Amino acid sequence: MSRKAVILCLLSLIILVSLTTSVLAEVKGPIVDKVYINARMKEEIGLKDAAEGLTDIFFYGVNGPTIMGLDQATRDKLDIYAVPSGSWSLNFNPVPNAAPYIVKVEDKEFFNPFAIREVRFAMNDLIDRKYLVDEILGGAGGPMFTMGTPGQPGTYKYNLVANRLGFTPEGNEKKAIEDITEALQAAAALPELQGRLVKQGEWWTFDGEPAAINFLIRVDDPQGRLKEGQYIASQIEKAGIKVERCLWDRVKCIETSYYSDPADYKWNIYTEGWGAGATRAFWEHIVCQMYAPWYGYMAGGPDNKWHYENDEIDRLTEKAYTGNFLTEEEYWDTTLEALDLALKDACRIYVAYQMEYYATNKAAFNNRMCYGLGDGLNEWSIITADTKNKELRVTEFSAKGALFMSAWDPIGTEGFNDVYSLVIAQPMSERGAFESPASAIFIPLRAIPKDVDTKVHRDESGEVVGDIPVSPDAIKYDSARKEWYKVGSGVNSMSKGTYSFRFGNFHHGQPMTVANLLYAEAFKTEWINKDGEDDKYYDAAYEDYHRPDQEIKQGWLLNPDGTITSYFDYNFPPSKERVAANGAPQAYLSGRYMILPWEIFEVLGELVAVGSESGTVYSFTPGDGVEQVDLLRLSCVKDIRAKLVELNDNNHLPVSLKDYVTVEEAKAGYETAVKWIDEKGHAFIGNGAFYLEKYDPKTNYIELTAFRDPEYPFTPDYWPSVFATTTVRIDDVNIPAIYLREKKEDLSIKVKVSEVLYPDGTAKIAEGGEVTAMLITPTEELSYKAKFLGSGSFEVIIPADAVKDLEEGSYTILISASVEGAVPASVASSTVIY
Repeated sequence: MSRKAVILCLLSLIILVSLTTSVLAEVKGPIVDKVYINARMKEEIGLKDAAEGLTDIFFYGVNGPTIMGLDQATRDKLDIYAVPSGSWSLNFNPVPNAAPYIVKVEDKEFFNPFAIREVRFAMNDLIDRKYLVDEILGGAGGPMFTMGTPGQPGTYKYNLVANRLGFTPEGNEKKAIEDITEALQAAAALPELQGRLVKQGEWWTFDGEPAAINFLIRVDDPQGRLKEGQYIASQIEKAGIKVERCLWDRVKCIETSYYSDPADYKWNIYTEGWGAGATRAFWEHIVCQMYAPWYGYMAGGPDNKWHYENDEIDRLTEKAYTGNFLTEEEYWDTTLEALDLALKDACRIYVAYQMEYYATNKAAFNNRMCYGLGDGLNEWSIITADTKNKELRVTEFSAKGALFMSAWDPIGTEGFNDVYSLVIAQPMSERGAFESPASAIFIPLRAIPKDVDTKVHRDESGEVVGDIPVSPDAIKYDSARKEWYKVGSGVNSMSKGTYSFRFGNFHHGQPMTVANLLYAEAFKTEWINKDGEDDKYYDAAYEDYHRPDQEIKQGWLLNPDGTITSYFDYNFPPSKERVAANGAPQAYLSGRYMILPWEIFEVLGELVAVGSESGTVYSFTPGDGVEQVDLLRLSCVKDIRAKLVELNDNNHLPVSLKDYVTVEEAKAGYETAVKWIDEKGHAFIGNGAFYLEKYDPKTNYIELTAFRDPEYPFTPDYWPSVFATTTVRIDDVNIPAIYLREKKEDLSIKVKVSEVLYPDGTAKIAEGGEVTAMLITPTEELSYKAKFLGSGSFEVIIPADAVKDLEEGSYTILISASVEGAVPASVASSTVIY
């Protein structure tokens, strides 16, 4: 063979090996290559677009009447994901929440009937929740009395509290009107209100004018909350309280009810609507969110001039939130006591949950997406979407055509504060751990725990304290001295865990390191502590939100192998996985879990604390005279870029990173971020499965591109295999509508159960398992085990002796079904005992 031939053979071999290596190289990132997102202003158009293949997903849960109103030909083209993920509640403005219930605005005084607790509580009887479900939701939903969606794991205990308070689906209009009248008469007898608060003809009047209330009703939900609001307004007027029906869109309603000062008295009630947010196994943090003043979701939030207060609810929820209990029983006692107080104070009342139906184009997909069994389509739906052309077209619903309604602020408590923003942003950012969309159990994402341990006891003062010695070499950040310090000896914690990390790269190519975790920890400590009256690096709303979480942290030990041992005061006997998740070092700065390079966070902090090139005054909190920082708004992006250049020119290095990052590394980060902004036109640089390729605010169009970086931790098939599981489905519950005790017969309940493969949806009849029925009485829960009859059928017998002494009335019966290795299910039903 000639020398030339040998060389050609070697070259061919090298090329072949290179090609083979390239082919065999592991592909990273999600399944699809592109995601295109737009919005439609009408639900019907979004559904039609999905059916006709103009979009792949209508990423909005429509109600039962809407989906059932489609013609059969259209429905046949759709794959429907049905999830009990939506809920309706009423948020009340109780200002001043004390007698004599007068609000003064400028020179005029107003009487607020909903400042009276008894009036608020009577709304539970005034509203016929069954009517809302049957007539407005078309039966696609159910009555709701607390923040816990009936049927989700662990919620029956919360709903038992409402049951014991006498709440019923039908309510009791006569009793409600009597209770409201009695409360208003008592108020009218107060010295400050005598002769001023008077019932004149049809209406209660104050200073000669009807004591009217402003009811914010969402007009952009015409088949749902608009009808709900109109019905409830009519019910309120039956009690003699005149209602001004403010038929407003979501922006105006939210700005008024959540961001205005309640003492300005612009509103009294708002028809809230909630997405579930996640599939949950435990709910105490939602009790905090929906009822505790410290969490910031009640009237006035944490930072307005007037805000709702309830010290006992705060005490109990903070105790539950921080794990200040020894046993699972104490956990339940604490949480349910807080809920009991909140239901009695009635500043937020839940009225219904709704089945929501998400539609996809059936022909576009190879397989079904993963989704939250309790919250519907979410970030994992986009990450696991498997379309035939490897492109995913997503359409959102927006009555005004906007893709989202809140600022893309990754730090402030109000950033990414709507479902529309999160749909887009969550697939682009990955935190330490998350709740599984199928089982609701925490799963490690970027922080991998090992050796997690908890040791606690109750001290002489009654507080639960930790027994795990914190390493003297563990470090914490001191915001006043601007330095990391060793905690020293003599410090204990409740729990500890050692974490390794799947760091990878950010979307602009810079590596994620321990420095990102340290920066986030120092930033939160800095901004929740006011170190002097002129401390510019302090935000009151930020402190209110983050201090409870920060106070559980007792120190981090940076180990030579790159792991971190975290010491923290969190105790949760029901779930070790949840303990591990709460101790994981994280790189986000807000409750929306947005992970970005520390350089971007540093720039945003400097814009707020020091100032901007444009002269715009920025804040992490919306307010008069300031603009909220925003990673997408062009004017803010320009100021972000300018600040990056300034920090780079000044060789700026955050004081918290002086021992962990070099000036050269910092400058490389600033320069790479500037380059990203110049190329992409925005400052959202995440670490997730997709990155933001294009955003056009004029046409409301967003394009995401798969992040195929070789250092990204996950392959396309990773999460579908992790999430694949079996769930239990209760297909039918046959309970007599009326049980007559005089017959002295046992109460028979027939139940049919299937096993369903998640997320595919294929089902088979259960060939075993366990079913129980729990009869809930005002004083106790009576549990009975079913007999398996074969082919998915079970029968529960409640003995006649068990019900013979019960008072006549409606009783809730909770049916629970489980199969080994499957996600269990439960449903609530009822019977009337005579």
